[in-house]
Amino acid sequence: MTVLSRLGLIAAAFLSMLGSAYAAEPVPYQLGLQPAVTPVMERITSFHNILLWVITLITLFVLALLLWVMWRYSEKRNPTPSKTTHNTLIEVLWTVVPIIILVLIAIPSFRLLYFAETVQDSDLTVKAIGRQWYWSFEYPDNGNFTFDAYMVPDEDLEPGQPRLLTTDNALVLPVDTNIRFIITASDVLHNFAMPSFGLKTDAVPGRINETWTYVPAEFAGRTFYGQCSELCGTGHAYMPIMIKMVTKEEYAAWTEQAQQEFGQVDEPAAVRLAGASTVTPVSE
Repeated sequence: MTVLSRLGLIAAAFLSMLGSAYAAEPVPYQLGLQPAVTPVMERITSFHNILLWVITLITLFVLALLLWVMWRYSEKRNPTPSKTTHNTLIEVLWTVVPIIILVLIAIPSFRLLYFAETVQDSDLTVKAIGRQWYWSFEYPDNGNFTFDAYMVPDEDLEPGQPRLLTTDNALVLPVDTNIRFIITASDVLHNFAMPSFGLKTDAVPGRINETWTYVPAEFAGRTFYGQCSELCGTGHAYMPIMIKMVTKEEYAAWTEQAQQEFGQVDEPAAVRLAGASTVTPVSE
């Protein structure tokens, strides 16, 4: 590939980032966080931007201080070095000022943690189970059916489907709904992560973790992609999460179909596997 071709790809990727207000997946040469979709991710992005300014100012201050010391106390300008070993004022300042900065940062940090970890009054509950190496999903509020979501191999991908992120069955969810996630694992540690939603929760065997999300109605018809974010073994890179957001009416129709197509949670495994088949995806 020529240099011009590479520059063209970089320019195209940059323009695509500018033209897409809400990228549902990572793009080549992307900088920064994925655009926020949920209230939690909006607050995470805002907090991230505040911290970026804080660390930038601290870095510039330390750089300026180092340059000044190198210039002011060089051998040429300071041939007789001072033998001072203590300076009470400076020692107090470099202890107290960082503490004040950390306390100021902690206030919005704790508010964000509380908002993200406090499960809102939920309208829908979905259970996500991490397995080696795929995800299983259960819908206890809609007939208690369950299905597995495996990564689509490269040779089976259709045009427009992202590599390593597309699954054979999407986690279908309604917009404009408080959704409660119950997250666990059946074997080893996994992690349920959806960057644009601000979700990143450990899936621990024998333990239930909870989180929540809310996606505004404007995102109906969009598909979002995440992955397991815990180093869970050799197949860690091959257990993506694909969430398809639909309207409440489309969701009701999909759950009726899914109850017929997928097995019930309380059915024996052999019965579920024998009766399970792929649900026709909701149209974009």
